[in-house]
Amino acid sequence: MDGAWCNRRAVLGGLAGTALVGLTPRMAGAENATPARLAALLETLRNDPHPDLKGVVVLRHGRRIAEAYYNGDDATTLHDIRSATKSLTSLLMGIAIDRGRVAGVDAPIARYLPGPLPPGWEAITIHDLLTMRSGLAADDTDPASPGNEDTLDEAGEKSGDWATAALAVPVREPPGRTYQYCSLNAFLTGLIVERATGQSLDRLAQEALFAPLGIRAHDWRTLPGGHGTGQGNLSITVRDAATIGQMVLNGGTYKGRRVISQHWLADSLARIHPIAASDPYADFYGYMWYAKDEPAGGGRTVPVHFASGNGGNKIYVVPSLDLVVAITSSAYGKGYGQRRSQDILLGILATLS
Repeated sequence: MDGAWCNRRAVLGGLAGTALVGLTPRMAGAENATPARLAALLETLRNDPHPDLKGVVVLRHGRRIAEAYYNGDDATTLHDIRSATKSLTSLLMGIAIDRGRVAGVDAPIARYLPGPLPPGWEAITIHDLLTMRSGLAADDTDPASPGNEDTLDEAGEKSGDWATAALAVPVREPPGRTYQYCSLNAFLTGLIVERATGQSLDRLAQEALFAPLGIRAHDWRTLPGGHGTGQGNLSITVRDAATIGQMVLNGGTYKGRRVISQHWLADSLARIHPIAASDPYADFYGYMWYAKDEPAGGGRTVPVHFASGNGGNKIYVVPSLDLVVAITSSAYGKGYGQRRSQDILLGILATLS
C-alpha cells in the first residue's frame, strides 16, 4: 500500500474518531448536527492525492443530507459508472419479468436467443447469468479466455456485431457450479431483455426506470450491431445514482409509485453465493448486486447492499440505517479506487453511529 494512500486513510479514520471536536454532547447527539459532520468528512477528501474522485451523495430517510463534488465535476455531470451498470441491467430484467415478457429466472436462455448456439448453452438459465454462474468460458481477467470482454470488443468491432462473437463463446463447465464474474453474462442478460421486450436497453430504461425516478439525462453506450451495453458504460449523475439506490432501499417504489416488484428486489439483494474468498470488498453476490457486513460503530455491523463499478463507482444501500451513499470516481483500473470508496462508506457509517 503506497504512503499517500496510507496518509489519506489516516485522515478518514482520524475524522471518524474526532468529528465531534468542537461540538457539545447535546449537539453531537442531535439529528441536525449530522449534515455538518458529514460535510466535514467529505471536505477532507479534497486532500486526496489522486485527482479522480468525482462526487459523493448521501441520502438519509429519503432526504439528501450531504453531497460534495471534486476535480471538475458538479451535480449535473454525467459520469460513466462502468460495471455498476450491471446492477441496473438486473433491474431491467426484473421489469421484463414483472411485465410477463420473460418467463422467470429458471427459464433457459436459449429460449430468448437466436440459434444455433454452442453445445451446452441449452442448460444455462437466466438465474445462472444473474448470479455469474453460467459456466461459459468467459473471464475478464484472462486475455486468453474466449469470452474476455476485450476480446469480444475486438471481435465485435471487426464483425460489426458484438452479439455474433458473444453467442459463439464455448461452455467451460456445467452452469450453476462456479462463480466467475464476467461482462458476457451481463451482456447476455441485456440482450435477452431487448429481444423479449422488443425495446433497446436504453429505451426500456428511459421508459420504465429513469422516467419514474425523474432521471432526465443519461448516456448509455451502444455496441456494434446496435445492442445495449448491459455490462457497463452507463453515464448518469451521482444524484441520479443515489435516486436509484433510494428506489432499491424503498423495495421498488419511488414517491409512492411502484417501479419494480418488491419480490424481485428481495431476490436481487439476497445472499445467494458467497464470494469473499475472491473479492475483498464483498461477502455475497445476488442478482448482480453485492452484499457485505460493514462495521458501524459500537462493535456492531450493518448489512450493506451495493452496485459496484471499476474505479470505485458505487451505489450503497444500508436498510438498517435508511441510508444511501452514491460515489462516482474515475480511478479506472486502479486498485485504490475501490479501497477509497469503501473507506468513504466506512467514514460515513462511523459518523452516523
